[in-house]
Amino acid sequence: MEIVKDLIKDYPSYVEIPVQWGDMDAMQHVNNTVYLRYMESSRIRFFSDILRIGFAPDGVGAILAEIRCKYKFPLTYPDTVIVTSRIIPESWDEFSVQIQHLVVSKTYERVAAEGVARIVFYDYLNKQKAAIPDAIKTRLLMP
Repeated sequence: MEIVKDLIKDYPSYVEIPVQWGDMDAMQHVNNTVYLRYMESSRIRFFSDILRIGFAPDGVGAILAEIRCKYKFPLTYPDTVIVTSRIIPESWDEFSVQIQHLVVSKTYERVAAEGVARIVFYDYLNKQKAAIPDAIKTRLLMP
């Protein structure tokens, strides 16, 4: 477990997710799309706990613009993954920010995937991108 703690030490937010039997595909490993769902769960936790972003579709909120995933190790059942989230320093601009993810296997104590998600702030009422709210900018600058 010390190896896992060392892998995630620089990430302010994470979630532990048990790998389900149904997460696997015909090739007997976790399907590639499931890794993206794991990252989504971690990102939602990060939004809630660190950025304190709510999900109000009648105002300005965060929306996923793109995501990349580098698969490094096949996960299988049974296992538990720790999925991390953090802002990539200096990745943000007026409208967006990038979040880095790790998917770490507790069983094998290694990184199973690395991901980067670009989040755009979006005005749901006017259906257009919006500037990052000042309150969130302040939290982005916090160590």
